[in-house]
Amino acid sequence: MAAAKIEVEYRPSCSICLEQFKIPRQLPCAHSFCEKCLQSHITTEAKRHMKLRYISCPICRKSASPSIKDRPTSEWASLFPANTVLQSILPAKSKADRLCDACNTEGTTVPAEGFCIVCREAMCKICLKVHRKQKMSKDHTIICVGELTSNPEKVMKIAEGFTCSEHHGEDIEYYCTHHNIPCCANCFLQGHESCSKVIDLKEDLTALLCDIIPDEIIMDMMRIELHLKNFMEINDFFVNSIEIQVNTLIDQIREVRNKINLVLDELEKQVKTEGHRIYKEHVIRKKEENRHCLSLIHAVRSSHHLLEVVHNYGSNLQKCIMAGKMRSQLQSYSKLVREKYEETETIFDLLLPHPILSILSTSFSDLGKVVMLTRSNILPQICLQSPDKDYQVEENDVIDLNIPTVNIPYYSCVTLLSGDRVMLADFNNNQCILLSSSYQFITSHTLVFKPWIVCVLDDQEVAVSLYNLNNIQILSVIGVVITPVRTITTKHNLNGIASARKGDMVANGFCSNGKSQWSLITIRGDVKLTHQYDTPVNMNSYIALNNMKTRVYVSVPSTNSLLSFDMNGRNQFTYSPDNLRGTSGVAVDRYDNIYILGFTSNNIHQLSPWGFLMQVVDTGVPQFPLSICIHKSKDILIITSNSDKRKLHIYQLKKM
Repeated sequence: MAAAKIEVEYRPSCSICLEQFKIPRQLPCAHSFCEKCLQSHITTEAKRHMKLRYISCPICRKSASPSIKDRPTSEWASLFPANTVLQSILPAKSKADRLCDACNTEGTTVPAEGFCIVCREAMCKICLKVHRKQKMSKDHTIICVGELTSNPEKVMKIAEGFTCSEHHGEDIEYYCTHHNIPCCANCFLQGHESCSKVIDLKEDLTALLCDIIPDEIIMDMMRIELHLKNFMEINDFFVNSIEIQVNTLIDQIREVRNKINLVLDELEKQVKTEGHRIYKEHVIRKKEENRHCLSLIHAVRSSHHLLEVVHNYGSNLQKCIMAGKMRSQLQSYSKLVREKYEETETIFDLLLPHPILSILSTSFSDLGKVVMLTRSNILPQICLQSPDKDYQVEENDVIDLNIPTVNIPYYSCVTLLSGDRVMLADFNNNQCILLSSSYQFITSHTLVFKPWIVCVLDDQEVAVSLYNLNNIQILSVIGVVITPVRTITTKHNLNGIASARKGDMVANGFCSNGKSQWSLITIRGDVKLTHQYDTPVNMNSYIALNNMKTRVYVSVPSTNSLLSFDMNGRNQFTYSPDNLRGTSGVAVDRYDNIYILGFTSNNIHQLSPWGFLMQVVDTGVPQFPLSICIHKSKDILIITSNSDKRKLHIYQLKKM
C-alpha cells in the first residue's frame, strides 16, 4: 500500500552554508550546492591535490568532474549544470539571482532575462538578441525568466529530456535496472549492451513506473532525518552532562576548601585542567559531529523535497531517473546514520593522586570522576534494498589437480575460457594446461619458454606472455586442441597482459630508462599508446582492466601497492595499506569491485571501483596466494598459490 501523501513545509537550503540556495549547481549524484559554496569546496580540494582531476561530493563522497576538464579549477563550479527545478521553487528574492549561462562561463555575471527551451540555457538581453539572429536558433522557443521561476510544472516540461552525465548533450534513452542507472545510446553500447535488464524508455517506461513509490522513499528519508536529530540530542545530552558534572565537581571542592584550603587549592587546579581536557577532547568533537548531522539533515530535506517536486510535476522519464538517484542517496544516508548512531557508556576518571581523596570519599563518593550516563538506543531497521555488490568472500573448495609433470608445477596464472573451461600457466614446466569446467585435466601445450600470464582474446584464442621475453604467443583453443597461431614481438620485456577492447591488449613491463610502463597493443603487435610511471615493476607483477575497459589496474610488489590508471595514463588512485604486502594477482568482478592478493601478507583485499577498501579476507587464504580469476556470472573466485603448488582454491561470493 502506498504511503500517505506527505506535506513538507521546507525551503531548499545548501548543505554547506545551511542557507537558502543562491545559484544552485547540481553534481551527477543529484546533490546541489550554492555555486560559491561548491567553488569553495573545489578550491579546498585543489590545495590538497597537485593535479585535481575530479572532486568528491561533500555529502556522499561520489566523484564528479566538470563538463570541460581543461578549464582552471577556479571556474569548475560554474561548469556544473544549474538545478532548474530547485531554482523554480526558491522564494522570489532568490529567483532574481538567475544569471546568463553564456556570460557566466566566461566569468561575467549578468542577470538573465529569457530561457531557450531548445538549448536549455538562460540568457541576458544581449545574448538573447544574438540568439534570435542566428540562423540555427532563430526559431527556438524563448520564455521569460520570471515565468520560468514561478511555475515548477513548466520547468519540468522544459527539463523533459535529462541528458547523460557521461556524454555531454546525449539524451537518456535507456534505463539499466541491473545497475540502477539511466543510459544514453553511447553508455548502452559501451557498457550495458550485455546487461540482462535494460529497458527502452520509449517503449517500456510505463512498466518501470510501476516499481516507483516516491512516498515510501520520502518516508524513509524523513526517518533518516529523525535518526539524525536523535543522534544530535544524544550529543547535546553528552555535552550538557559533562559541563554540569565538571561544574558540580568544582563546587564540591570549593565547599570543602574552608577545611583544607591548601590541599584543595591544588586539587581544584587539577580538576579544572582535567575537566578542560575532557571538554576539549570530546565535547568539541561532538559539536562538530552535530554540525555534520545538520548538514546531512539539510541534504536529506533537499533530496526528498526535490523528489516530491519531480514526482508531482515531472515526466515519467524524470520520475524514473530521480527515483534511481534517490535510492542511491538513501543507501549512503542510511550508512552514515548507522555509523553515527552507535552509543557506548563512557567514564572519565580525573585520576587525582592525592591522599585527601580517600578521606573525602565518605562524603563525596564521585569525587574525581565524570560519569557519562547513556541510554540504550537501537537504530530501527530502515527498509532499504541491499546493493548487489555487497558480497562476502567465503572459501568453498580446494581442488587437488595432481597433474603428472616433470617438475613441481608453479601455476603463475589461472584464467577462465568459454564453456567454463580453466587454463593454467605452468611456469616451471613451460606449459599451458587446459581443464574442464569440473577442473579435470583435458590437455596441455608446451611453449618455447616459461609462461607468466594467459589472457582470453575471444572464444577461440588466448594470449600468453613469456617470462622476460619481448613477445606474446597467440594460441588457438578449439575443443580439446591447443594450437600455436602466431607470435607478437614487442619492444620491451613483458610482464602482465590483459584483454582490452576490440582484440587489443594492455601489457606492462620494464623500460630501458629504469622506469615501468604499460602499453596498449593491437592484435598485430602495433603499439597504440604507451604510459611510463616511476614505480618499479617486478617480474611477478599482474595487470587487469575493469569491465568497460576504461581503467587499468597494476600490482606492484616492490612497493606493496595497486596502481589504477585511466586509458590516457592518468593515475586514478594508489592503494597501499600496511596489511597488504607483496601484491600479486588482481581481478575484477561483474560489479567492477577489485580483488588484489597479498603474496606475503596472505590475504585478499576487496576494493570498490574507486579504490576504497570493502573487506580484507585473511582466513582460509592459502600461504603465498599468487594468481586470481573470477567467474563473473557465478561469482566464483579461483586462486593459485606458491604453497599448495598442485591445488586450486575456490571461493564463493555470497550476498551479505
